[in-house]
Amino acid sequence: MLGIGDYLPEFKLKSVVPDSDEFKEIDNETYKDQWLVLFFYPKDFTFVCPTEIKGFSDKNEEFKERGTQILAASVDSEFVHLAWRKHDELLKDLKFPIMSDIRRELSASLGILDMEEGVSQRATFIVDQKGKIRFVYVTDLNVGRNPQEVLRILDALQTDRLCPCNWEKGQKTL
Repeated sequence: MLGIGDYLPEFKLKSVVPDSDEFKEIDNETYKDQWLVLFFYPKDFTFVCPTEIKGFSDKNEEFKERGTQILAASVDSEFVHLAWRKHDELLKDLKFPIMSDIRRELSASLGILDMEEGVSQRATFIVDQKGKIRFVYVTDLNVGRNPQEVLRILDALQTDRLCPCNWEKGQKTL
């Protein structure tokens, strides 16, 4: 698995974008010079995944205020993403793109492809504006993650200072 200090591999994925039924290709250059929170989830039309996506969507403005673009991805097609967004009440007002890694190339190059299940692991990457991976967070397929904690880590990384345990934005750094 790629980790801290590695660079996000090149990618070009079809995506479902907010407030549209059209698809857009997203690649490394789309959000150039911005921080990224790139999170993968196993499958559309499941139980844990929409709660996470909604959780990140609810925090979207806070991430935007920090110059950060959220991107979600799974191995489902862009057509399935769109159908799911329209079908699931939690996803109707989604605030960021969902990318289709249907060929599993990005998941494989990041090292997060669950070979037993054939899906992306529940992985989160914070990538700085130069494309360098600064944070990796992977949980069991059955366990959802905490978008507030990802936001806290982003805040700490953006200070470019030493941050103690449980540090929160606005607190003193070391």
